[in-house]
Amino acid sequence: MLSSLMHPSLTDCRRLFLRNYEVMINIGVYEFEKKGEQRLLINVDLYIPLAESTPSHDQLDEVVDYDFIRDTIAKLMARGHVQLQETLCDDIVRAMLAHPRVRAANVSTMKPDVYPDCEGVGVEVFKTKETV
Repeated sequence: MLSSLMHPSLTDCRRLFLRNYEVMINIGVYEFEKKGEQRLLINVDLYIPLAESTPSHDQLDEVVDYDFIRDTIAKLMARGHVQLQETLCDDIVRAMLAHPRVRAANVSTMKPDVYPDCEGVGVEVFKTKETV
């Protein structure tokens, strides 16, 4: 798979990422999934134009802060039970693209404990501001 940085509208961007953010969340369509939380791994890649993410004074307000990613995910999870990973991914992508400096976002979620014979099951979505 080619890197998203190969996308024509992202060649002038840097990638900011959050890897394997482990959360406990109420997610799933089956009755047993609605009775408790499940472990979920979340990965986020944000693409920010270099012109808007290259600090000239080495200050946090010149870039997109990693806390934005984690805080936004926490707020989405606080809304309550989510049936589908697809819904959660779409919600996270929309929230990431709402940041004025973010041009594109790639989000994946994975349930690592569903099947004993595989690493996990999940969903991934990539959107640019042009496709929202």
